[in-house]
Amino acid sequence: MLYTSGSRALCLTEIAVHIPFGIIPKDFILTSIEIPHDILIDEIKEENLPENWRVFPHPVLPQKVGTTFLKNETFLVLKVPSAVVQGEFNYLINPNHKDIGRIKIVEAESFYFDERLFRK
Repeated sequence: MLYTSGSRALCLTEIAVHIPFGIIPKDFILTSIEIPHDILIDEIKEENLPENWRVFPHPVLPQKVGTTFLKNETFLVLKVPSAVVQGEFNYLINPNHKDIGRIKIVEAESFYFDERLFRK
């Protein structure tokens, strides 16, 4: 599964919560993609998730939703609420979907993290 975010800021935040403090990520490439407007995107609404869906470690249900999304291959993209930033969304992309070739890379550039985010 390709895990993407709706903005650069959310992408940075999602990475930051998974990196131990004191370790500054190196050699990251920020890749911007374009999803055609006619691609149907499935969406998980926050109100359909259990109350504890934001806790860490994550409950099993959100993981099952992702597994089902991949197996069904009905949709190329699944829009899910971010557990890290309220009101923001991540987009899960199924690389095995028949329409994966319709997603285009628009730009790929080196990305440098501000060291202040990762200080102990």
